[in-house]
Amino acid sequence: MSIFELFPYICPMKHSLVKDTIIQTASDLFYRNGYNLTGINEIIKEAGIAKATLYNHFQSKEEICLAYLEYKNTTFLTQISAYANAAASGKDQLLALFDFLNVFFDGTDFNGCWCIKTVAEIPTDNLRIRTEIQKQKNDFLKLIEGLIIVNLDGVEDPGQVARQVYVLYEGAVAESHLHQKAWPIAAARQMCEQII
Repeated sequence: MSIFELFPYICPMKHSLVKDTIIQTASDLFYRNGYNLTGINEIIKEAGIAKATLYNHFQSKEEICLAYLEYKNTTFLTQISAYANAAASGKDQLLALFDFLNVFFDGTDFNGCWCIKTVAEIPTDNLRIRTEIQKQKNDFLKLIEGLIIVNLDGVEDPGQVARQVYVLYEGAVAESHLHQKAWPIAAARQMCEQII
């Protein structure tokens, strides 16, 4: 064991880089293979670290899963916000959510929604992971509601419209993954246009 593993505060940059490597590796494996089918030893092997190093950063697989979910959510919200804000003001910024999803679907690593995949694999009494996933979905709802408030005049209940757009988006993610076709995204975008 190195001195940096015994005393990580001596070299916070190295500590942070190792933790980021673990999260990135686990994220790739969890998203591609699923939470239950990815073992700790596989994460250790893929990350190229010692078991002690992993447990120096995370006490359990559940903690790694929470870090994975947070990493995916932060990345997603940053990217989709930037994509929507790059569109013309008005309804185009809301429709850009579906355009973003289409780009994501066309990517080589599209494997559906990481939140839904994870919640389907955990026991119903795992409140830590379930609560984190609910928080993330609420973050996305707030993002949609913010786009509605800024871009659509005269909407009496932005929260209600946001929930409608959210359900369309989530349905498009699930169904495009199931069918391995982009038509659910196009259909959801068209319905969103009618709503807004």
